[in-house]
Amino acid sequence: MKNTKALLEFWEDQMRHSHRSSNYFFRKSPSHYHMMLLIMSYHKQNMYITVEELKTKLFKTSRPKSALIINEACEKGFFYLEKAQDDQRKKNIKPTESFVQEFEDYLEKLRKISL
Repeated sequence: MKNTKALLEFWEDQMRHSHRSSNYFFRKSPSHYHMMLLIMSYHKQNMYITVEELKTKLFKTSRPKSALIINEACEKGFFYLEKAQDDQRKKNIKPTESFVQEFEDYLEKLRKISL
């Protein structure tokens, strides 16, 4: 029961912060959330993911729709594009430092709930 109460409190806290743009943006659709998880997973593993790789990996999302989501996330300052060193035509997607910190805070709250 303790974990259920903690999870409910966590959810309510998240909703109180829904005015924060990232909290709202990545909950728009499963594709938005999946994109965030993919990019952060690559970031945590010190790996790079290109725009084209991300478009391919996003399930049930057309390539044009994927491109729109990626562009919007970059415009809002959650991610940025960086030319790949091995091939200047490719662009890697990376999270901004502020988004990495926000994501870490989110994970820390979830860890506390699971204890």
